[in-house]
Amino acid sequence: METEDAADRELVENYLRRREEASFLFLYRRHTPALFGLAVRLCAGEQSDAEEILQEAWVRAAQSLASFRWSSSLRTWLSGIVVNGWREHARARRRDVLLEDEPAAAGHEVPLAARIDLAQAVGDLPDGFRAVLVLHDVEGFTHEEIGRLLGIEAGTSKSQLARAREALRRRLGGRVA
Repeated sequence: METEDAADRELVENYLRRREEASFLFLYRRHTPALFGLAVRLCAGEQSDAEEILQEAWVRAAQSLASFRWSSSLRTWLSGIVVNGWREHARARRRDVLLEDEPAAAGHEVPLAARIDLAQAVGDLPDGFRAVLVLHDVEGFTHEEIGRLLGIEAGTSKSQLARAREALRRRLGGRVA
Protein backbone atom coordinates (compact mmCIF):
# COMPACT_ATOMS: atom_id res chain seq x y z
CA MET A 1 0.00 0.00 0.00
CA GLU A 2 2.90 2.36 0.68
CA THR A 3 4.02 1.94 -2.92
CA GLU A 4 0.56 2.93 -4.13
CA ASP A 5 0.57 5.92 -1.76
CA ALA A 6 3.97 7.05 -3.08
CA ALA A 7 2.80 6.62 -6.67
CA ASP A 8 -0.39 8.56 -5.90
CA ARG A 9 1.63 11.36 -4.33
CA GLU A 10 3.88 11.59 -7.39
CA LEU A 11 0.90 11.61 -9.75
CA VAL A 12 -0.83 14.31 -7.73
CA GLU A 13 2.31 16.43 -7.70
CA ASN A 14 2.71 16.03 -11.47
CA TYR A 15 -0.90 17.01 -12.00
CA LEU A 16 -0.70 20.04 -9.71
CA ARG A 17 2.69 21.34 -10.88
CA ARG A 18 2.51 20.63 -14.57
CA ARG A 19 -1.23 20.12 -15.07
CA GLU A 20 -0.46 16.75 -16.62
CA GLU A 21 -3.77 15.31 -17.74
CA ALA A 22 -2.17 11.88 -18.01
CA SER A 23 -1.37 11.91 -14.28
CA PHE A 24 -4.93 12.79 -13.35
CA LEU A 25 -6.29 10.20 -15.76
CA PHE A 26 -4.09 7.53 -14.18
CA LEU A 27 -5.39 8.46 -10.71
CA TYR A 28 -8.93 8.37 -12.06
CA ARG A 29 -8.47 4.93 -13.59
CA ARG A 30 -6.75 3.57 -10.48
CA HIS A 31 -9.36 4.68 -7.96
CA THR A 32 -12.65 4.84 -9.86
CA PRO A 33 -13.57 1.13 -9.70
CA ALA A 34 -13.34 1.04 -5.89
CA LEU A 35 -15.04 4.41 -5.50
CA PHE A 36 -17.84 3.41 -7.85
CA GLY A 37 -18.36 0.18 -5.90
CA LEU A 38 -18.62 2.19 -2.69
CA ALA A 39 -21.09 4.61 -4.26
CA VAL A 40 -23.25 1.79 -5.66
CA ARG A 41 -23.43 0.11 -2.26
CA LEU A 42 -24.24 3.38 -0.50
CA CYS A 43 -26.94 4.08 -3.11
CA ALA A 44 -28.52 0.66 -2.54
CA GLY A 45 -27.61 -0.49 -6.03
CA GLU A 46 -28.90 2.59 -7.89
CA GLN A 47 -26.15 2.85 -10.51
CA SER A 48 -27.33 6.12 -12.03
CA ASP A 49 -27.22 7.79 -8.61
CA ALA A 50 -23.79 6.27 -7.97
CA GLU A 51 -22.50 7.55 -11.31
CA GLU A 52 -23.74 11.05 -10.52
CA ILE A 53 -22.14 11.00 -7.08
CA LEU A 54 -18.87 9.65 -8.46
CA GLN A 55 -18.70 12.28 -11.19
CA GLU A 56 -19.26 15.07 -8.67
CA ALA A 57 -16.69 13.50 -6.33
CA TRP A 58 -14.00 13.64 -9.01
CA VAL A 59 -14.84 17.27 -9.79
CA ARG A 60 -14.52 18.14 -6.11
CA ALA A 61 -11.33 16.12 -5.79
CA ALA A 62 -9.73 17.94 -8.73
CA GLN A 63 -10.68 21.28 -7.19
CA SER A 64 -9.38 20.36 -3.73
CA LEU A 65 -6.33 18.26 -4.57
CA ALA A 66 -3.91 21.08 -3.76
CA SER A 67 -5.22 21.24 -0.19
CA PHE A 68 -4.99 17.47 0.45
CA ARG A 69 -2.59 17.03 3.40
CA TRP A 70 -1.73 13.33 3.02
CA SER A 71 -2.73 12.54 6.61
CA SER A 72 -4.56 9.55 5.12
CA SER A 73 -4.26 7.67 1.85
CA LEU A 74 -5.61 9.30 -1.27
CA ARG A 75 -8.18 6.48 -1.54
CA THR A 76 -9.46 7.22 1.98
CA TRP A 77 -9.73 10.93 1.17
CA LEU A 78 -11.54 10.21 -2.10
CA SER A 79 -13.87 7.78 -0.29
CA GLY A 80 -14.75 10.58 2.13
CA ILE A 81 -15.68 12.80 -0.80
CA VAL A 82 -17.92 10.01 -2.17
CA VAL A 83 -19.56 9.51 1.25
CA ASN A 84 -20.20 13.24 1.58
CA GLY A 85 -21.59 13.35 -1.95
CA TRP A 86 -23.92 10.47 -1.14
CA ARG A 87 -25.12 12.25 2.00
CA GLU A 88 -25.80 15.44 0.04
CA HIS A 89 -27.58 13.46 -2.67
CA ALA A 90 -29.76 11.75 -0.07
CA ARG A 91 -30.56 15.08 1.58
CA ALA A 92 -31.52 16.55 -1.76
CA ARG A 93 -33.96 13.69 -2.23
CA ARG A 94 -35.38 14.54 1.19
CA ARG A 95 -34.39 11.23 2.66
CA ASP A 96 -33.42 11.11 6.28
CA VAL A 97 -29.70 10.29 6.24
CA LEU A 98 -29.23 10.63 9.98
CA LEU A 99 -28.36 7.38 11.68
CA GLU A 100 -31.76 6.14 12.65
CA ASP A 101 -33.48 3.23 14.26
CA GLU A 102 -34.64 0.32 12.15
CA PRO A 103 -38.16 1.11 10.92
CA ALA A 104 -40.85 -1.10 12.36
CA ALA A 105 -41.59 -4.02 10.07
CA ALA A 106 -44.66 -5.34 11.84
CA GLY A 107 -46.55 -7.68 9.59
CA HIS A 108 -44.08 -7.23 6.71
CA GLU A 109 -42.95 -10.56 5.33
CA VAL A 110 -39.72 -10.35 3.34
CA PRO A 111 -40.00 -12.36 0.11
CA LEU A 112 -37.73 -15.40 -0.17
CA ALA A 113 -35.77 -13.86 -3.08
CA ALA A 114 -34.95 -10.79 -0.97
CA ARG A 115 -33.93 -12.95 2.00
CA ILE A 116 -31.48 -14.84 -0.19
CA ASP A 117 -30.06 -11.77 -1.93
CA LEU A 118 -27.59 -10.17 0.46
CA ALA A 119 -27.04 -7.14 -1.78
CA GLN A 120 -30.77 -6.48 -1.83
CA ALA A 121 -30.97 -6.90 1.94
CA VAL A 122 -28.12 -4.43 2.45
CA GLY A 123 -29.77 -2.05 0.01
CA ASP A 124 -32.99 -2.20 2.01
CA LEU A 125 -31.30 -1.07 5.22
CA PRO A 126 -31.85 2.50 6.41
CA ASP A 127 -29.19 4.85 5.02
CA GLY A 128 -27.26 5.17 8.28
CA PHE A 129 -27.10 1.43 8.89
CA ARG A 130 -26.09 0.79 5.28
CA ALA A 131 -23.37 3.45 5.35
CA VAL A 132 -21.68 2.07 8.47
CA LEU A 133 -22.03 -1.56 7.33
CA VAL A 134 -20.59 -0.86 3.87
CA LEU A 135 -17.77 1.33 5.16
CA HIS A 136 -16.75 -1.18 7.85
CA ASP A 137 -17.50 -4.65 6.54
CA VAL A 138 -17.03 -4.07 2.82
CA GLU A 139 -14.55 -1.20 2.54
CA GLY A 140 -12.56 -2.02 5.69
CA PHE A 141 -12.65 1.39 7.37
CA THR A 142 -12.10 1.53 11.14
CA HIS A 143 -14.80 2.92 13.41
CA GLU A 144 -12.64 6.00 13.98
CA GLU A 145 -12.40 6.60 10.22
CA ILE A 146 -16.13 6.02 9.81
CA GLY A 147 -16.76 8.49 12.59
CA ARG A 148 -14.72 11.14 10.78
CA LEU A 149 -16.39 10.38 7.43
CA LEU A 150 -19.94 10.49 8.79
CA GLY A 151 -19.47 13.06 11.55
CA ILE A 152 -20.33 10.62 14.36
CA GLU A 153 -18.51 9.14 17.33
CA ALA A 154 -16.63 5.85 16.93
CA GLY A 155 -18.94 4.33 19.55
CA THR A 156 -21.97 5.33 17.50
CA SER A 157 -20.40 3.64 14.48
CA LYS A 158 -19.92 0.45 16.52
CA SER A 159 -23.50 0.43 17.76
CA GLN A 160 -24.90 1.20 14.31
CA LEU A 161 -22.84 -1.65 12.85
CA ALA A 162 -24.21 -4.07 15.44
CA ARG A 163 -27.74 -2.89 14.74
CA ALA A 164 -27.20 -3.12 10.97
CA ARG A 165 -25.93 -6.68 11.29
CA GLU A 166 -28.91 -7.60 13.45
CA ALA A 167 -31.27 -6.05 10.91
CA LEU A 168 -29.57 -8.10 8.17
CA ARG A 169 -29.98 -11.28 10.22
CA ARG A 170 -33.69 -10.59 10.56
CA ARG A 171 -34.07 -9.76 6.86
CA LEU A 172 -32.18 -12.89 5.83
CA GLY A 173 -34.02 -15.17 8.21
CA GLY A 174 -31.18 -15.53 10.71
CA ARG A 175 -28.70 -16.92 8.18
CA VAL A 176 -26.05 -14.20 8.60
CA ALA A 177 -23.40 -14.91 11.22
